[in-house]
Amino acid sequence: MAEVYPFHGYRYNEEKVEDLNKVVSQPYDKIDSKSREKLYQISDYNIVRMILSKAEPGKDNYQTTADNFKEWIDNDILLREDEPSFYAYWQEYMVNGQKRVRKGFVGMGKLVGEDGVKAHENTMGGPKADRLNLMRATEANFGHIFMLYSDREQKILNLLNQAIENKKPLIKVNDEDGNLHIIWKVTDNSLLASIQEEMKAKVLYIADGHHRYQTAINFCNESLEKGWESIGAEGFANRLMTFVNIDDPGMSILATHRLVYGLTDFNLDRFLTKASKEFELNKYNSSNELYKKLDEDQGEKHTIGFKAREEEKYWSLTLKNEQTMKTLVPDKSDVWRNLDVVILHKTILERYLEIDEEALAEKKYTDYVRYREMALDMVDKSPEKEYQAVFLLNPTPVEDVQSVANQGERMPQKSTDFYPKLLTGLVINKLNIKK
Repeated sequence: MAEVYPFHGYRYNEEKVEDLNKVVSQPYDKIDSKSREKLYQISDYNIVRMILSKAEPGKDNYQTTADNFKEWIDNDILLREDEPSFYAYWQEYMVNGQKRVRKGFVGMGKLVGEDGVKAHENTMGGPKADRLNLMRATEANFGHIFMLYSDREQKILNLLNQAIENKKPLIKVNDEDGNLHIIWKVTDNSLLASIQEEMKAKVLYIADGHHRYQTAINFCNESLEKGWESIGAEGFANRLMTFVNIDDPGMSILATHRLVYGLTDFNLDRFLTKASKEFELNKYNSSNELYKKLDEDQGEKHTIGFKAREEEKYWSLTLKNEQTMKTLVPDKSDVWRNLDVVILHKTILERYLEIDEEALAEKKYTDYVRYREMALDMVDKSPEKEYQAVFLLNPTPVEDVQSVANQGERMPQKSTDFYPKLLTGLVINKLNIKK
């Protein structure tokens, strides 16, 4: 049962922040040091100053954020909405040369255990501690949890379409990839109630934001232990979320490719000899030939692309027999062990290259890249790091994400890349707490 609530959001005051494109950003975990610096320079009010702030003299970065957040509210940089609302959130984007529109809505979602919310990735202590310290300092939700639900009949989307018909968007901004993000405010009481009623029968799946969701639960639990009271939709018993239909034709999951570095005894011939025992190997003269093989095998065979540094040829590795995975991981479901990313991790990275789960979790010998062209370019030309090899994956199907989550299993990290990401800074929730 999914309990969702309209809320009094905080939004940038466009009389004081004239260009919203300059104040929104990608989620905190998608911002590297260079991007952070660029966002800092773009605007004194870019949301990066909330989600990844720099410490000011005499303060740590969390207290710096809390003080700046209060100042932004006091100076009307951020304004509280007069009425509780859901926000229709459309994302227009291009993928594989096709235009798509992913449709969802922003609201507050009740925090529940895994009977009501399904996760598909493990969380790590460091990010959770960081986000919890930020939440303690600011008592706010800046970034959204990206939640999925299933609605094949598109009932909720029909309600949203009805709500925004002939209405001017509240917000229109572009991200750095040129994707368009559009927000409409939904305030009609009957439509709000209908959306809430339709959502009650839904099971929620976390697409992005596993660390933030667990952090919200931890903050809720410690607040209750202190005797604090969660007030209304904006209270700490709920969390800012964006809800998207798994069955939306605008849904896209991209692959995340693996670059390998720092292995002391990597040898191409030895690696290919090992791989040939369990994989069918094919060699190509061009990346386009490899891409064609990957595209043809997507959803049909377990094929992984491969290229070694400064090696002219490209390779495809196709698993010969799924029994290999059943032998390696007998305690897992068929869906889990036959994920391409699991096959890559359990056979190639762990057994052939001896990069174990702990090293993978620490990103000790691996880097992750979204685009396969970029990954191939980096293995040969990266000036920052000498990569030894790259492995290209096909995207994980959304149905497999749902199936794995339903069985309480967890995928390896970076198994899914829901594209595009939800922008941070469009709508913010300030927690309503009685202490």
